[in-house]
Amino acid sequence: MIKGLYTFIVIIVSFITGYCQTGPGARQIALSNSDVAQSDDVFSVFNNPAGLSQLNWREVGIYYSPAPFGIKELSNAYLCYNEPSSLGSFGFGVMTYGFNLYRENHIIFSYSNFYKDLYFGLAAKYYMLSIENYGQAKTLMFNIGGLIYIRDDIKWGIYFDNISHSTIGLSKSQLPYSFKTGLSYSPVVEMQVHAAAEKINGYEYSLSLGLEYNLLRYVYIRSGFSTQPDRFSAGIGINYSYFQFDYAVFTHMDLGLTHQAGFIIHFSDDEPRALKIKRVRLNEE
Repeated sequence: MIKGLYTFIVIIVSFITGYCQTGPGARQIALSNSDVAQSDDVFSVFNNPAGLSQLNWREVGIYYSPAPFGIKELSNAYLCYNEPSSLGSFGFGVMTYGFNLYRENHIIFSYSNFYKDLYFGLAAKYYMLSIENYGQAKTLMFNIGGLIYIRDDIKWGIYFDNISHSTIGLSKSQLPYSFKTGLSYSPVVEMQVHAAAEKINGYEYSLSLGLEYNLLRYVYIRSGFSTQPDRFSAGIGINYSYFQFDYAVFTHMDLGLTHQAGFIIHFSDDEPRALKIKRVRLNEE
């Protein structure tokens, strides 16, 4: 009976994980994770490491969600760091997800560089799974990403998660692997529009759209929508001096509404390349 209970817990948690667990960053969540072609903050170490080379400064990001949808078993937290150098950008991140009966931990290292308008990145992720009374299992997986400026106002991004098709445990259970691609377009200086498509093995294609608008000098408002599952999202960001605070809400078709928040420290008052281009365009206008 106990074995059956734990099996049931694993099935339920796995189901919820597939539909509720999202990548880090309240900004990204507010855009329904449609910004694979934007990827211009430290959380790109998990979302698309190619984008880290757009930052030429150190950056630290913290994202924590103690009880999504009021369910503490879905608790997740991320800590990310970006270190630029003459050899490229080096990223580091840690993640924990779950509760005492079921726990996932990730440790990730990434490298990113660029040549002219082409950015590329790769990451190695050490994945650890712990299920109470069943022990632990560990494995290594690899991710790669790319980003290109088609024009100053249009970017295309692509990201492969677990491109190594890594498995885990004595049974060699297949871990999820996915492919994601999308475009980001800035029709006017203050606005960015994002669109992305994602395919996770075992699931149908998911489409997402996002909109970000620079309402005031330091204030950004965001909204998004995605399919498979259907999800609506919105949020606000405040980016002032060395600090950035992001807040997001999103809906789940079965669990309702939840809130997310994240915090980033920029060790520079500079801007990512995309924002620099925007400022130049604004001055020209």
